[in-house]
Amino acid sequence: MEAEKFWFKDWFNSPYYHLLYSNRDEREAAAFIDKLLAYLQPPADALMLDVACGKGRHASYLADKGYTVTGIDLSIESINAAKKLENERLSFFQHDMRLPFWVNYFDVVFNFFTSFGYFDSQRDNDNALRTLKNALKPGGKLVLDYLNSNYVAQHLIVDEVKEKDNVVFDIRREAKDKKFLKDIHILDKDKMQRAHFTESVNAFTREDFEAMFTRQGLEITEIFGDYHFNGYDAQQSPRLIIIATKA
Repeated sequence: MEAEKFWFKDWFNSPYYHLLYSNRDEREAAAFIDKLLAYLQPPADALMLDVACGKGRHASYLADKGYTVTGIDLSIESINAAKKLENERLSFFQHDMRLPFWVNYFDVVFNFFTSFGYFDSQRDNDNALRTLKNALKPGGKLVLDYLNSNYVAQHLIVDEVKEKDNVVFDIRREAKDKKFLKDIHILDKDKMQRAHFTESVNAFTREDFEAMFTRQGLEITEIFGDYHFNGYDAQQSPRLIIIATKA
């Protein structure tokens, strides 16, 4: 199983991507964001950036709280959908997270739900983290929510078949070369067509992130292990949620 170098460009623009992940728990996401806001206590006029914002639901939720929020995403399909939500406190732009964006501007930068670690080279991953850091004002906060690689490796479901709206997803997962690969074969029964995509996410550990954050001059202030803010345990925690401050 090999992932194409820029697999995310086509997959994130595909309607099958949005169909496969249409059952994500929005109530859990909202509860997580509420806990983050209670923990961070940003000022009422805080400027926030949602990196890899998708269709903008979480950025919109933050804007509904009264904050001024900007969302960026590589997928033009997602950004076109997100732009329908725009208002005086909410705006969206198509943008590659590896490239700079509004330097020293935001009070808080969010990167939700494993929207990092897609790139093959360490340089690209470092560039993405540099974008997140540089977008912050000095003293600003970064929240990076990632999978816990140890936990995922132990609980990997190798083969799975899902069917949604007459579309069959035949999924095979494996851990290989310090990456998690998800091979997705798709049969669209209505259109009588097939498609194939492969996701690839780096199996970064806590130590990997600590090294990356140190290179960027980001000080890690807290690491949580799930969306309920329990402490991080390398073997038992499903998530690796890092909160850091820009010097």
